[in-house]
Amino acid sequence: MKDDSTLQANVLGELKWEPSVTAAHIGVTAEDGVVTLSGHVPSFAEKYAAEKAAKRVYGCKAVANELEVKLPDESQREDDAIAAACLRALEASHVVPEDRIQVVVTHGWVKLDGEVEWQYQKKAAENAVRYLTGVVSVANNIQVKPQAAPADVRSMIEAAFRRNAEIDARRVSVEAHEGAIILRGNVRSWAERNAAQRAAWAAPGVISVTNEISVVP
Repeated sequence: MKDDSTLQANVLGELKWEPSVTAAHIGVTAEDGVVTLSGHVPSFAEKYAAEKAAKRVYGCKAVANELEVKLPDESQREDDAIAAACLRALEASHVVPEDRIQVVVTHGWVKLDGEVEWQYQKKAAENAVRYLTGVVSVANNIQVKPQAAPADVRSMIEAAFRRNAEIDARRVSVEAHEGAIILRGNVRSWAERNAAQRAAWAAPGVISVTNEISVVP
């Protein structure tokens, strides 16, 4: 396992390499594989991009994203304008069901409520508003409530793991309880852990995924 100073240096290098992130105002610390991001960025989209970049680094087990979003003057917008932009973005998405999502904006903080049938629809709604001007944070409270659950969700997820080149299916176990999935095991990277979680969410009938997989580089 690489030491924390090496992990810190590599995360800093990845942040500088990522074109959507300006690393000049971002601080990085690492302790026992847990990376903490501090400082400030000019948009919520950049905060999210910085977190994703840190998670890509080998040896990163978890990320504490303490970055503050400080909008420049030209990005300041009233809440009603942000809310209107969110509604337009959701309506423009071919994935998000119409009239199923409610939006509340408070001082640039966007809250999404409603119900959808699939996890990818919930994520699509968040992606639609995350990059809008004036947004400083997104709370995705949308509930996933499928109309029907298949009889053998577990076997479908395990088969998906075996097909996925990013996942060593031998190192991950799946438990299924009426659509609630629990993943356990050890994987080699944060990317592999995320790939397992995405594959589990893609199965029909899944209403929640608890990811207890450990990252052991």
